[in-house]
Amino acid sequence: MSNEKFNAENGKFERRDLSAGGVLGFLGGLGIVGVLIYLILAGVYGFLNRYQKAHEPPQNPLIGATNTDTRHPTAQDAAKFPLPRLETSERGQLDDQRIREEEILNSYGWLDQKAGIAHIPIERAMALIVEHGLPTAPQQSAAGAEAPIEAQHHAAHKATKAAGKTDAKQ
Repeated sequence: MSNEKFNAENGKFERRDLSAGGVLGFLGGLGIVGVLIYLILAGVYGFLNRYQKAHEPPQNPLIGATNTDTRHPTAQDAAKFPLPRLETSERGQLDDQRIREEEILNSYGWLDQKAGIAHIPIERAMALIVEHGLPTAPQQSAAGAEAPIEAQHHAAHKATKAAGKTDAKQ
C-alpha cells in the first residue's frame, strides 16, 4: 500500500444520498403494480373458468353422473384408475420403500424355499466373502483339455481342410 493518507477534503465522492421519499415511492408503485397484476390475472382466470363451464359438451347418457370438477378428484375417483397410479404421499411411500429394503438387507429370509435359495444380511455376506473369497469357475487340468483359443484354431483348420477336399473332388 502507499504511504499517502486519505484526505477527505480532496477525495471525490457523492455528497448527497438517495432520498427516502424516492425509495418509498418506488416501493409503493411496485406494490400497486403487483396488486393490479393479481387482480387482472384473477379476472382472466375467472373468465376462462366460466367460459369452459359454458362450452363443455353434454355428458354421454350411457355414463353415470360424475363429479363435474375434475381438477379436485376424490379418493373414490382415484381408485377407479388402473395400476400404476400416481403417488399420493411421495415422501411417505419412499420412506416405506427404503425401510423395506433395509429390512431385507439386514435380515435372514427365503427367496425361494423350494429351491433352497435364501438371503442373508449384507454385513454377514461381506464377512463370508472376505473369509472364503469370491467363487471361481472350476479349472480344467493342464493335460485334460486344450486352451479355448487353440481349440478354435484347430477346429477352423480341420474345417478348412475338409472344405478343400470337397472342392478338389468336384
